[in-house]
Amino acid sequence: MLRVAVVGSGPSGVYTAQALLEQQTVPAVTVDVLDRLPCPYGLVRYGVAPDHEKIKSLQRNLRTALERPGVRFLGNVPVGDGPGALSPRLLPELYHAVVYCVGAASDRRLGIPGEDLPGSFSATEFVSWYSAHPDAAPGGFVLAARSAVVIGVGNVAVDVARVLARGADELRRTDVPDAALAALADSRVTDVHMVGRRGPAQAKFTTKELRELGTLPGARTLVTPGEAALDPAWADPSALPAAVRRNVEVLREWSTAPPAGSGRRIRMRFFLRPVALLGDDAVRAVRFERTAVDERGALVGTGRYEEIEAQLVLRSVGYRGVPIPGLPFDAERGTVPHDRGRVLREGAPSPGEYVAGWIKRGPTGVIGTNRPCAKETVASLLTDAEALMARRPADDPARALRAAGVEPVEWPGWLGIEAAEAALGERLGRGTVKIADWDGLLAAARGRDS
Repeated sequence: MLRVAVVGSGPSGVYTAQALLEQQTVPAVTVDVLDRLPCPYGLVRYGVAPDHEKIKSLQRNLRTALERPGVRFLGNVPVGDGPGALSPRLLPELYHAVVYCVGAASDRRLGIPGEDLPGSFSATEFVSWYSAHPDAAPGGFVLAARSAVVIGVGNVAVDVARVLARGADELRRTDVPDAALAALADSRVTDVHMVGRRGPAQAKFTTKELRELGTLPGARTLVTPGEAALDPAWADPSALPAAVRRNVEVLREWSTAPPAGSGRRIRMRFFLRPVALLGDDAVRAVRFERTAVDERGALVGTGRYEEIEAQLVLRSVGYRGVPIPGLPFDAERGTVPHDRGRVLREGAPSPGEYVAGWIKRGPTGVIGTNRPCAKETVASLLTDAEALMARRPADDPARALRAAGVEPVEWPGWLGIEAAEAALGERLGRGTVKIADWDGLLAAARGRDS
């Protein structure tokens, strides 16, 4: 029997487990899906906005895969070198092969003065807060801010701008944690500025996400026509790819809208590059340089600057992988060097070590992109299976984990968390409400396990 550990229970990890169970090469395979959190699903649980119920419903498909015979979920198993973590060096003693599907856990930085001032956060920190990630800071983000600046024009930037501009009453029917809901209800934010270095034709958001900004009750989305017209494609977007053309057409509609009255405003800004966050004890404004496209199509600074008031800054300029203890790492790309999923050490494949997902290819693509990525890695693993199975690992990895001081949360424990979140929502007069702290999650899991 081929025994495989998959580290990470997000889409890439679950698709890897699914591909291993559906293959026809090796007669018998068992897969342990390890995650440092006691909850499965990765960014589908902790990265999708609470009001995106259709995308969150992907959890049902991931659940089906994790409940298959031959797959075991082992949550609360941190892999690394820190206190209480399972050393990656132990995993080859427990499994024939290990596939790391750990995503890209950090954010790219702007690298500008003032970036670490109080009031400046990565968008991921904000997303983790309203998604009830147990590592998120418990404090409210938006209590005192009047003006917020979101730096970036991708789907994550759209998500955080939408949550800031959406009323708490609309979020009450979602699974947003109660503390975040209370903070959003008390929010004083009236203006959300979403700012990109380039023009509308280079923005990374999808049209569906973009259009949602124009449907928020009590909020208006505005585009400055003269600023957007700096994009050479603004006047005639007909030659653009269809998806980009639709984005530009939506923005052109908003650029002709009458000035906003009362209520919250989302202001789409373009051709502005952040150069500094200003403030003494906290952020008070962001300084931008106006940019332009030169005759070669390159983005250049113009030497003209402006400041946008902000007491809250959310940086959404991309994710980045972090090193996995014991594995090689390409610091420039933020990925593990590999050949079709096989981890490379000094240019040669490392027996039994594989990668899939963002830590393999970088933070690119949509959720579905992880499926062919996982299949490629699994194909490499199966090619190596005969050599891998010549070695005999430990008989029961879960028992060995406990002996090493790691107490896994298995699937019944996760079901206990689900039940506790449903009960919490009922007590609060809402639907399911997420538990947002480690103690609460583990208490719910242990209550079901015992």
